[in-house]
Amino acid sequence: MRFYSTNTPDTLVDFGEAVLRSLPADNGLYMPETIIPLDDAFWKSWKSMSFSDMAYEVVSTLLQGAIPTEDLRNIIDDALNFPAPTVRLDDQHHVLELFHGPTLAFKDFGARFMARVMAWLTRNSDDPLTVLVATSGDTGGAVASAFHHVEGTRVVILYPSGKVSGLQEKQLTALGGNITALEVDGSFDDCQHMVKSAFLDQETARKHNLTSANSINITRLIPQMLYYFESARQFDTPPVFVIPSGNFGNLTACLIAMNMGLQVKQLVAATNVNDVVPEYLASATYNPRPSVPTLSNAMDVGAPSNFTRMLELFGNDWGAMTETVSGFAFDDQETRDAMRQVHEQYGYTIDPHGAVGYLASEAWLTAHPEDTTIILETAHPAKFPETVGEELGANAVEIPERLACLANEPKVSIPMAAKPQALIDWLQA
Repeated sequence: MRFYSTNTPDTLVDFGEAVLRSLPADNGLYMPETIIPLDDAFWKSWKSMSFSDMAYEVVSTLLQGAIPTEDLRNIIDDALNFPAPTVRLDDQHHVLELFHGPTLAFKDFGARFMARVMAWLTRNSDDPLTVLVATSGDTGGAVASAFHHVEGTRVVILYPSGKVSGLQEKQLTALGGNITALEVDGSFDDCQHMVKSAFLDQETARKHNLTSANSINITRLIPQMLYYFESARQFDTPPVFVIPSGNFGNLTACLIAMNMGLQVKQLVAATNVNDVVPEYLASATYNPRPSVPTLSNAMDVGAPSNFTRMLELFGNDWGAMTETVSGFAFDDQETRDAMRQVHEQYGYTIDPHGAVGYLASEAWLTAHPEDTTIILETAHPAKFPETVGEELGANAVEIPERLACLANEPKVSIPMAAKPQALIDWLQA
């Protein structure tokens, strides 16, 4: 299994280098050299397979032997040991709950799989890994949990000061051990730029054996394909997946699944006011810009990294992309209104990101009323107690113990200026 850089397609690397180096030296992103469709035998039996067996068939087909059978099965079974149920609201609205992992967010799928793959790749190495990750909310907590106390690794999390919820921040800053949180005086885009700059500084990257846990790392996307298969197989006709989107790794994972043969009627990208991709889909003009803080903070991304992969999968053809992907954007007041509407109409408590997804589902169904939509609920509403409490009341959602136990833990973070050199100097020191 080989991977190429989107900036230099004729330069190929093996699976291990793509995962452990994360970002090519030319500042592109790694993509699989080939995406092999699943065979007829898979499609004849996929609806009756256990989740574990289905996951193994999908991942092994994509990786083409990069990880031996027994090792890959062990990685999948250990990493993905929690459910991803699809909940029916009514015939047109379903919710794919992706918050049943340890940190109550969909990022657990990618982070736990990545941690185990990296441990397998470095099992015979004495050279410790430094895992850099920028987070707008949930990624950092999932990565911290997945790598906490993993020997031979240290995790450095960059997050924008004042722009994540209180409980999200505790998931980044309260674990200690091999987890360090850098509180950046800037936006998520600043954090992401700082991480990329550290990778492109060859001396720093080599000296500290840097790897990334952001969705620039291709291994983050691989397990995220699986819940699309899991949800779609519960329906008789191809569904419409409505995907709350920030850095667009989640949507890109579904595109890879579709290239492997998964039948999906349409992908709907749901964003907050950071709407550079819906704008591109409407106008064919891509205009990245500084992100704007919103209630759905994990989607506050003004220059989504995975847009490059989206272009690659569609051959840089705007028309082809718009046939498969639609986009809608909504502001904070609309998000608040949607949280109340879902609660009142269905008795279901949805978080701000899922509320943006619900709004996009409604927008799609206005023109396609017979379709079946599946809205990705990417985080547990308990992670946003302030917003949920304001809109639905203080008792609208119970905080699970694995999150509540962090509330009184001390926050430990290191302040940092929003400058790439500040991170490089800190790493060198």
